[in-house]
Amino acid sequence: MKDEQAIQDTQAWLNKAVIGLNLCPFAKAVVVKNQVRYVVCQHPDPEAVLQMLQAELQHLADADPETLDTTLLIAPNLLPEFLDFNEFLFDCDAVLQSLDLEGVLQIADFHPRYQFAGVEADDISNFTNRAPYPTLHLLREDSIEKAVAAFPDAANIYEKNILTLQAMGHEGWAALNLRKASE
Repeated sequence: MKDEQAIQDTQAWLNKAVIGLNLCPFAKAVVVKNQVRYVVCQHPDPEAVLQMLQAELQHLADADPETLDTTLLIAPNLLPEFLDFNEFLFDCDAVLQSLDLEGVLQIADFHPRYQFAGVEADDISNFTNRAPYPTLHLLREDSIEKAVAAFPDAANIYEKNILTLQAMGHEGWAALNLRKASE
């Protein structure tokens, strides 16, 4: 897997699913303004990903928000099992804290086998957080606050997303023709 392929697959997911299905009503603006940074870490070792995460968190914190608003750190070879990835997120939060960026930046997570607690693995609701590859989404807290303030029903996004996916079902999701990490 080349970096370019991982980025193309992630961009297709972002455009067809996240923006196309309006799963995140805030995503389109930063994509249109070209304020998203795509970074790939091919290394399967979680420590290598944590090192890159540290560098990318600092890069985002130091960047002009008008130029760079968010970063997607794509790790195609990292922790194929979701529960392992979920545990890894504690280490990611520790990196954020060690840089004293808590409250400035936050990390959202996506995984090809994402599974909410108490939900069956094949439940369509899990697809709200499924991406082609394990991905760490680095976001500015200020940008989130502004977006939420501008969006009157921000608290209802999660429920709306589940209803959207339930209406389209697995067949509808498959019709998006998104690359799977196993391909």
